[in-house]
Amino acid sequence: MQVRWKFPGRTPETLGITAPLRMSGDLSGTPGIRLISPFAELEITSGVIVAQRHIHMSPLDALIYGVTHGDKVAVAIEGDERRLIFENVAVRVSPDMRLEMHIDTDEANAAGADSPDVFATLVSVP
Repeated sequence: MQVRWKFPGRTPETLGITAPLRMSGDLSGTPGIRLISPFAELEITSGVIVAQRHIHMSPLDALIYGVTHGDKVAVAIEGDERRLIFENVAVRVSPDMRLEMHIDTDEANAAGADSPDVFATLVSVP
């Protein structure tokens, strides 16, 4: 079984480790971590990453937006008074996925994406 540990934003630096920016599943050459709590201890030898921003979508969504698995797109996040365009957003297509974008905490804060009025628009496709 392959174990991975994804961190939001700067969390790895706070813990004193350097985690590479990767897509989930791309774990070769990644560092490990040891987590200790009053109740248990967990150590993995590799698999610590900062997840690259990406969009999950179904094959129908991909057809509608004119993209395929692995494409890179630009997405505008719009809401309150901020508008931010994220480039190099990876597209992940699978029948068991629904349309949603995954960004880390730092990216969400920069875009002011903590409001129910926030929405995303695909602004550039391959």
